[in-house]
Amino acid sequence: MSRKDDVKLLNQLPKEKIPEYIFMQLRNLWAVDGLYYLGIEEHYSTEVATDLDAKVWAAMGKIEARKLKEFLGITNTDLPSMMKALQYTTWALDLEDKEIEIKKDHALIRNVRCRVQNTRRIKGLKEFGCKPVRFGFLKAFAKEFNPDIVVTCTICPPDKHPENLWCQWEFSYKEK
Repeated sequence: MSRKDDVKLLNQLPKEKIPEYIFMQLRNLWAVDGLYYLGIEEHYSTEVATDLDAKVWAAMGKIEARKLKEFLGITNTDLPSMMKALQYTTWALDLEDKEIEIKKDHALIRNVRCRVQNTRRIKGLKEFGCKPVRFGFLKAFAKEFNPDIVVTCTICPPDKHPENLWCQWEFSYKEK
């Protein structure tokens, strides 16, 4: 089978099933990410797993930004353009309960309910200190759009957080 055959196969899906299929594949991607993380954590340590995860996701931030800019035909380097692309990333698109605010010179994204953290709780695991992982991803993503975009973490584990907010990331421009 060729790529052309795969496209034909996908085109056989009912149009209304395509978003559901995409979300299922995103969950599969996150399951693989989680299984790798848990394996490294079990074999080595949480610190080693987090360090490796942070390096991988920083590289992914740059890769996703480049690919999404091309795919979406984004040529602007402004904050609203970056936020448009960010919403299509494997990370943001998979957030089930997110809030996004976009203004000309300031933007933010909040993860209100985190499936990864809630799954860890159900399994009796401690919260995943995902701040360095997400920070690296978001900084690399933003930098690929515009080196003058600054990413600030307002809250993210291992930070203490209220029950109704897992993380919040703000984006602005460097002061000149």
